[in-house]
Amino acid sequence: MAARKRHRSASRKRREARLKAGVWSGIAALAVLLTFWSTIWPYAVGVLVLGAVGGGSWWLWKTHRLVRGNDRRWRREEAVRAGHRTLAEVDAMDGTQFEDFVADLCRRDGCTDVRRVGRTGDDGADVSGRLPDGRTMVIQCKRYNPKRKISNGEVRNLLGSRVHFKAEVAVFVTTTYFSGPAERCALQNDVVAIHRDHLGLWNNGAALPSLNAVNGAGQGDRRHRALRKETYE
Repeated sequence: MAARKRHRSASRKRREARLKAGVWSGIAALAVLLTFWSTIWPYAVGVLVLGAVGGGSWWLWKTHRLVRGNDRRWRREEAVRAGHRTLAEVDAMDGTQFEDFVADLCRRDGCTDVRRVGRTGDDGADVSGRLPDGRTMVIQCKRYNPKRKISNGEVRNLLGSRVHFKAEVAVFVTTTYFSGPAERCALQNDVVAIHRDHLGLWNNGAALPSLNAVNGAGQGDRRHRALRKETYE
């Protein structure tokens, strides 16, 4: 019993000795710091400033990555939503919704500065922006019943809009088809004529620039036109 008490007493003395040694070490370090403070304070402040700058830079970098990640995710979600719309859903849109739909497809394909300009007295334009290669574009959007045809005059209105907006590329997007004269007018004046069939391709993932390769094609032969007439008329 006495031996156990002596052991406890010795352990307590060792702890007290370590505590005193720690206190004296702290006092000594503080004394050194106070003695040489006029010499070392610029270095201490420098360390603090560097730490603050480093922490701020890290926070900005993380915030930038978070914002970019959210932006990419939003664009992917928008692209998926746009690509999953059926033409029947597009047919149910009003004119403003259709213009927004076309603008979203442009953004999906990497077009920049895309904005909807359609309004009363819009000079024949509904959407403007830049293609991925940097060329300026102006788009006319017509959400018509498939029974109705785009007329030659409507294409000519877009030509005037291209001049008015000083655009390099003119695009006509519609939920229906072009009349023969309207299609010829578009081809002769380098207008990208996106009729219902090509709109389906665009909606399903074909990029806008790629549609220029099929411009003037796809409205179908006589049998196709007869089927279309039976379906929509």
